[in-house]
Amino acid sequence: MTQSVLAPVTGASADAPPRDVVGDGHHERSGGLAALTLGAIGVVYGDIGTSPLYALREALRPVAHDGLERSEVIGVISLLIWALIIIVTIKYVLILLRADNHGEGGILALYTLARLAIGRRSIPVLVLGILGAALFFGDAVITPAISVLSAVEGIGLVAPHFQSFVLPVTVGILIALFAIQSYGTGAIAFAFGPITVVWFLTMGITGALQLAAEPGVLAAFDPRFAVSFLIEHRLLAFVVLGAIFLAVTGAEALYADLGHFGRRPIMLAWFALVFPALVLNYLGQGALVLRDPSSLVNPFFHLVPPVLLPALVALATAATVIAAQAVITGAFSMARAAIQLGLLPRLTIRHTSESQSGQIYLPAVNALLLIGVLSFVFGFGTSESLASAYGIAVTGAMLVDTVLAVVFASRGWRIPLVVAILVAVPFLVLEAAFFGSNLLKIFDGGYVPVLIASGLGLVMASWWRGTQLSLALSQKQKVDLESFASSMLTSSAQVVPGVAMFFTSNASSVPPALLHNLKHNRVMHARNIIVTVETARVPHVGDEERAEYQEINERFARLRLRFGFMETPNVARALGQARREGLKFVAMETSFFLGRRKVVLGARAGVLRLLDRIYIALTRVAADPSDYYRLPRDRVVELGARMTV
Repeated sequence: MTQSVLAPVTGASADAPPRDVVGDGHHERSGGLAALTLGAIGVVYGDIGTSPLYALREALRPVAHDGLERSEVIGVISLLIWALIIIVTIKYVLILLRADNHGEGGILALYTLARLAIGRRSIPVLVLGILGAALFFGDAVITPAISVLSAVEGIGLVAPHFQSFVLPVTVGILIALFAIQSYGTGAIAFAFGPITVVWFLTMGITGALQLAAEPGVLAAFDPRFAVSFLIEHRLLAFVVLGAIFLAVTGAEALYADLGHFGRRPIMLAWFALVFPALVLNYLGQGALVLRDPSSLVNPFFHLVPPVLLPALVALATAATVIAAQAVITGAFSMARAAIQLGLLPRLTIRHTSESQSGQIYLPAVNALLLIGVLSFVFGFGTSESLASAYGIAVTGAMLVDTVLAVVFASRGWRIPLVVAILVAVPFLVLEAAFFGSNLLKIFDGGYVPVLIASGLGLVMASWWRGTQLSLALSQKQKVDLESFASSMLTSSAQVVPGVAMFFTSNASSVPPALLHNLKHNRVMHARNIIVTVETARVPHVGDEERAEYQEINERFARLRLRFGFMETPNVARALGQARREGLKFVAMETSFFLGRRKVVLGARAGVLRLLDRIYIALTRVAADPSDYYRLPRDRVVELGARMTV
């Protein structure tokens, strides 16, 4: 296991943002189509694949108080099927998978595409990116809780006297799951595909067997039953939509994992196995409820005879752990992208694979997720209660996806804005209805993920604003590097042998660390390399574009290192690659100078003062930038300065 500290800051200030650059990048994926498809089934569809455990049960519950009519059951199943078709199949699989940023997907990749398509900074687009990322994290907290808890509740069907152990077993599974994250997901991921394939086949077969006994439920494919249900039940149907949405949770993960598997494997997995299995299972559950209304208590586990129930519970538990794992690793990737884009402070990142850069572990994110998940489990107690809190964050994130997709389609794909909006209207209407129906849950626990997302959004906004202020201050105080380098050729400062590398976020100005060194130590090295680390607005940067070296004069030179926003910068390795560009240095004869800026509170009042306080707190908990560089500790020099916000 290797370790680094990811910092969106390089140079004069430990809190200054990196330079954002636009460039080409690539991300190579290895493995044949079959292997990638198998992996996609295990990782991409783990979350959406566990929705049948509770989606139909929660959707039928509001209309079951006075008994269920046949038309109501078929209407609800029709809503489920068409939600899968419109939201997952059309929007995500057929449209958004094509909106990739050099092979990468997800809300932050889409934000970056929209930002690049506009060609300039756009505060509304930035707000949407922050909002979408914050909502994703809110979803990542509740998904493991509801998934694992709903599966373990099946123990009560196998052995009713063990019902009191559901909560302890759930907590034990979750703690174990988060505890093994530091060992990496490689071994776990190897088993994801086969287990999840068995899970989907089991869902499809058990659903088909029930469907064979009640084929009339196939009428649910007729969308008129869905429309009729909405018209006849009105306000009650609005409540039902909040539960219907549970069937499409995980669609955002489908898009976010695009870079790991590619579009073709994800599409093939959906159409060949996942979608048919989900539809068959929902139809089978509906057929069972029509024949035996008492099975509504837990229709999924009643699909099999009692003798097979223990095996189904065990398989469901394994599937939900896989689903939870997918969300956790997605949160790690999302956090890394947010850090690289300057939306979060640097955090310690550990690489758990020597060959797969995407396999990472963030201790801070892992710990915060575990605390949040356990809080949900203890606070709500049952999957039924958790379902009342589920959905607001997911629907909000999907709405953000749609809006950003319209922006990108009109600017990036050059589709007329009117056409893009017209195409998006069905998604916006359906997702707005889902969002509105989930808002009804706000006082039943829905406020919790909203508060989590709001807090994270405030953190990201504060960090972004603080880094922009830091950059603006640095610009005001900058000293032109070209003229300074020329003047130093005739300077009376004492010149000492060796190479000094000064890290900065602005390659055109003199790093404050260099000025401080001259002021306080009154010496200058024979060779001074001004190093700038830049974050490209592409996921990955090729080795041939990693380093750019430029001589200024015999005493000064510039070195630019570039990394994609989905990469963890490895400066030590990049310095080795820079040798091919003409950089000459001996590590043991080189000093590495880092700037550290202490931020103090200014005189602002109100909301701005709150944002300043949050930013200052974040600078104190951010990981040490010197660790990030992976440089010899006995060769690193840190020089500090103060900044008032």
